[in-house]
Amino acid sequence: MDAERATASEPVVTERPGRSVWVRVPATSANLGPGFDTLGLALSVYDELTVTALEPGRLEIEVEGSGADSVPRDASNLVVRAIAYAYDAVGQELPGLRLRAHNVIPHGRGLGSSGAAVVSGLLAAKGLLAGAVEIGPETLLRLATEMEGHPDNVAPALFGGLTIAWVDETGPQHKKLLVHRGVSPLVFVPEFTMSTSVARSLQPQHVSREDAVFNVSRSALLIAALTQSPELLMAATEDKLHQSYRAAAMPETDRLVQALRAAGFAAVVSGAGPSVLVLADGPGRRLEAAAVADAATDTPWEALMLAVDVKGGTVRDNAEGAT
Repeated sequence: MDAERATASEPVVTERPGRSVWVRVPATSANLGPGFDTLGLALSVYDELTVTALEPGRLEIEVEGSGADSVPRDASNLVVRAIAYAYDAVGQELPGLRLRAHNVIPHGRGLGSSGAAVVSGLLAAKGLLAGAVEIGPETLLRLATEMEGHPDNVAPALFGGLTIAWVDETGPQHKKLLVHRGVSPLVFVPEFTMSTSVARSLQPQHVSREDAVFNVSRSALLIAALTQSPELLMAATEDKLHQSYRAAAMPETDRLVQALRAAGFAAVVSGAGPSVLVLADGPGRRLEAAAVADAATDTPWEALMLAVDVKGGTVRDNAEGAT
């Protein structure tokens, strides 16, 4: 039994009406080429959320920014579902909620917007319950993985940096690594979207031994390239498990990836796409990559020159400081 669950055997009133927490969660890019469903990187684009406890039965939702026209304003809202999921997991009664969300992470672009929403809700619950029920990092990762289905996005969203995520007989696990300061992320974001479920459906259920060995070697090399030797990023970001199978569904993305790689840039599909992540081996190289992108395609791409987020998701009590 989880320690958090054990400390909450008796439901208690843990929030006063008006208690408020502020949450910030970074965007993430999963896979990074060969590390399918395993590697993820936190990036310096953030969704912010203020959650206030209200009397039971009330629900107020305000959303601005990315996805504001389509995000549900009822109990089906993913952040609300994540808060409710956490309360249920630790045996607490859900209070009424007021959510005020400022979304910057693009929706449906392969930058972890759904994972960020899940993590935002779980961290909000952690903050509202602080002092009565403590929800630790292992439980946060477990709950986020249960909701999201895999840990590759939620691990870096929670913990920041470069994460290796896996699942064993005890549940989801992660290892956080520091990225070499010479690695400079650049993300090209298109106007069109891509469904993660559709992207995943395009992959075969089985691959050849040769392709499996190829990706194992590149994934191992990618860890070395990101943490110690950025000059190896081109070779380290090669992939034979997922990107080529998804290319037909995202021809503009594939065209941009191929053009950038032909010019010597370590470009990959970000998550399920359609955004493109470039892992440049220096800040100046990003301007060169942006020039290649401008010349390679007529499709409009927004170029985001980012940093690696090292903190991950944070939650702060509006009245009492960091939690």
